[in-house]
Amino acid sequence: MTKTGTVRYDGLADWYDGFHRPHAQAHVADLVRLLGPGYGRCLDLACGTGLYAEAIASTGRTVVGLDVSSDQLRLAAGRTRRLVRADAAALPFGTGTFRTVTALWMSTDVDDFAAVLAESARVLEPSGMLLFSGVHPCFNGPHTEVRDDGSRIVHPIYDRPGWHTEAPWWGENVRRKVGMRHVPLAALFNAFTEAGLIIDQVEEPAPQDGSAIPWSLTIRAFRAPITFRIARPSVDS
Repeated sequence: MTKTGTVRYDGLADWYDGFHRPHAQAHVADLVRLLGPGYGRCLDLACGTGLYAEAIASTGRTVVGLDVSSDQLRLAAGRTRRLVRADAAALPFGTGTFRTVTALWMSTDVDDFAAVLAESARVLEPSGMLLFSGVHPCFNGPHTEVRDDGSRIVHPIYDRPGWHTEAPWWGENVRRKVGMRHVPLAALFNAFTEAGLIIDQVEEPAPQDGSAIPWSLTIRAFRAPITFRIARPSVDS
């Protein structure tokens, strides 16, 4: 994964690949369905170890993976050939370079989610698609305590956005190792509108554990198309 200006996943790539692989496999079907058949270049933003590259390529798109962690890209190189090491908030591509951008499981790892979405929108072609999937900010985060019976308690720190290095109810998972950034729901949706992205579809995927409360949130959006305004002749012409 990539975090604006900071590399937190170097040294964890092998562990993270094994930890995240079953979660990635569980999301492949929804990813392929929401992307639909396509063509052209797809920027796999914060690609990590490249676990989604094959699924994206299966839709007909040409995958370009990007991450700030050279350790993560070391493993991604075994899954896709086109890789770039760069900051997600300062993409080294021209405007309108990509037909599709995937932003999968990265909102909790970047310093400024709105800045990352603005850059993603910039490099999209007009009418290009951005597919986001990440933790559900209402039910998954430093404010969420999971009880033994599967129920969840949302603590008052939900209203504290920013980087969290610890939560007393975190287990031995990726958050215990690197922390996470909490982006409240309103800030997450506002980042899309501020970037000029038009939201087309929102889903709360059913949890694999059978719970009725979603762990994740998926948003499909498009960059606004170019519109042309025809000037009307003045009454004096």
